[in-house]
Amino acid sequence: MVDTNRITGAARELGGKLQGAVGDLTGSRRDSVEGRAREVGGKAESLYGQAKDDVRDTVRDAAGQVADTARDIGGRIRDAVDGIADSDDVEARVRRAQGAAEGVAEEPFNRARRSVRRRADDASALAEDAYGRGARALRQSEGGLSGRVATYPLASLLVAGAVGLCIGLLVSAERD
Repeated sequence: MVDTNRITGAARELGGKLQGAVGDLTGSRRDSVEGRAREVGGKAESLYGQAKDDVRDTVRDAAGQVADTARDIGGRIRDAVDGIADSDDVEARVRRAQGAAEGVAEEPFNRARRSVRRRADDASALAEDAYGRGARALRQSEGGLSGRVATYPLASLLVAGAVGLCIGLLVSAERD
């Protein structure tokens, strides 16, 4: 299942590219810079969604490994119990089986935990870096959206229409 951050991030990235292109075509440095900032923000959100997907897949895989290990441990315990049913040394064999079962279950669990932590740290670093870049790009732009709309009303109308068209195409594509 794809995370919604990937979808909205891709849409924002596309909108930023469109705004940047319109800014480049009209010579508007403000539109160009703001478009690039939106593009970076959309890319960051998309990467964040991808990282969430990766973490979810890793956890799902780890859970499958833990379930397989638990089934294996159950089989070993069952075999151990069957082997000791006729023995006088029941307690020692049960302790040996318990020790073997604990050793088998620990390693996949620890591997999964380390993997999930690495993925989460990577996702956090990517999101933090993209957020910082977006914030710097936005600070470097020289004004807000309303000032640009007042300065370039025709370009703003074209951008809004293009964004609306893209959203309409995305929505109608999902229905088909």
